[in-house]
Amino acid sequence: MPAILTPTATCRILIVDDSPLVRAGLRAVLEIQGGASEFEVCGEADRALGTVEKVAELKPDLVLLDIRLPDGHGFEVCRSILKDHPDTRILMLTAFTSDTFIYESITAGAHGYLMKEIEPEGLRQSIRDVMDGKSALSDQITQKVMRMMRSGGPVDSDTSLKLLSSQERKVLSMVADGLTNKEIAVEMSLSDNTVKNYLASVFDKLKVRRRSQAAALWTEHHRG
Repeated sequence: MPAILTPTATCRILIVDDSPLVRAGLRAVLEIQGGASEFEVCGEADRALGTVEKVAELKPDLVLLDIRLPDGHGFEVCRSILKDHPDTRILMLTAFTSDTFIYESITAGAHGYLMKEIEPEGLRQSIRDVMDGKSALSDQITQKVMRMMRSGGPVDSDTSLKLLSSQERKVLSMVADGLTNKEIAVEMSLSDNTVKNYLASVFDKLKVRRRSQAAALWTEHHRG
């Protein structure tokens, strides 16, 4: 089961970016401005090759992963990391807003997709959210994901959402609002396992693998 940060826990982070300046800046934002007691940069990498091995060696809680690396794409690295280390959280941090890059990243299993111009506190809060079981997707990114899903045809959100029971719809709406499984369980007076079972059914019916994808479907469906 993925780790969830407690108020006293330190989030161990691996930064993967080919720019030494970006890596140094992220380290400063996290360890100096954010406080070393909350965030620890346990390692750095500058290319795709060897990153999965670094994850195995360092066992970070979260990987900050750039999309475009000298020897490959971040979403390919994301897929490889989650295959071998499914509990690792991954945040894509990039300068690219390409629909294809966003869609590939989310379908690869990334827990969030952030732009590099994000404010320092926004980055730190996004990390907290992801470690708390939430996804980190802006409205703009959600819209791009939905456009790609519709053009590619893998999901018909209107039809798929109609397959959900009333309880499943309620659980999904809370996921879209950013609530964790534990918060949903308290709100609905259910056990944590029951919430997990509902979500497993939701993912199966919607043909998605991640809560960020399910939340994107729900948000887009109710936008209008």
